[in-house]
Amino acid sequence: MSLDLPIISVNGIEGASVSPLDRGFAYGDGMFETCRYENGRIPLWSYHLERLLYSADRLKIKINELQLQHYLNQILQRPCIPNNAVIKVQITRGVGGRGYRLPVDESPTYCIGLFSGDSLDSDAFRKGVDVRVCDLRLSKNPLLAGIKHLNRLEHILARAEWQGEFAEGLLFDVDDYLVEATVSNVFIIKDRELLTPDLSFSGVAGVMRRVIIEIIAPRLNLPVNVKKISIKELTVADELFLSNSVFGVWPVNNIDGFSKHLTHEITHQIQKTLIELLYAEKISF
Repeated sequence: MSLDLPIISVNGIEGASVSPLDRGFAYGDGMFETCRYENGRIPLWSYHLERLLYSADRLKIKINELQLQHYLNQILQRPCIPNNAVIKVQITRGVGGRGYRLPVDESPTYCIGLFSGDSLDSDAFRKGVDVRVCDLRLSKNPLLAGIKHLNRLEHILARAEWQGEFAEGLLFDVDDYLVEATVSNVFIIKDRELLTPDLSFSGVAGVMRRVIIEIIAPRLNLPVNVKKISIKELTVADELFLSNSVFGVWPVNNIDGFSKHLTHEITHQIQKTLIELLYAEKISF
């Protein structure tokens, strides 16, 4: 017997709705995490939670960690959850009056969603994907850089630039430096060195990006350089791949406009190491 997905709970109540006075709805005043669920667990949950708490601190939202875990457990304890699913955790500042002033008595809203998902061993994972360079340029805001806040309008408008002919779109900032893709982080490989964009002024510091930088690259003796990356550096890359905690690592075959077939030698090594770590449970979960 399978579950009828998605299942959504608001403050622990399945099927409940978010108030139109909720500041997440009204102003995007909150943050979220999208996590892979696989075989009864959330890989890398400790990393997701750490970023969630960091985001809450940056946004001055007071999270009750025990309450969050209780609501999450209510969903995870449901029987017949498919082996591959997606958990989305959204937390807002809660209901407030009209205007931007923070509520005196803050009561965050906890929204947990369980959605259907795909196996990590997807066609995109094995065969690679094609991407395009988006026309939209990301704004720069160091206060919000790195965190997954609820305002995703730039990414929505970027994703509207194409239909289904590309798997992802690469996003540059207003100074024409590479930042990320619409739902993933970007890595370039050049001369066996990993290059990934500096996210000090815009972009989301992804959980899988962190795993690659802190765990996988050292295991493979690959140096990592976090830096500003220009379009020119993109065009001369030996390899390019995308990372995301839900889909893992996607090799990039071609970048629209450059007509370049990229190799995947080191990218496949990174994928292999990721699989070994996940299924040997050597990463902190």
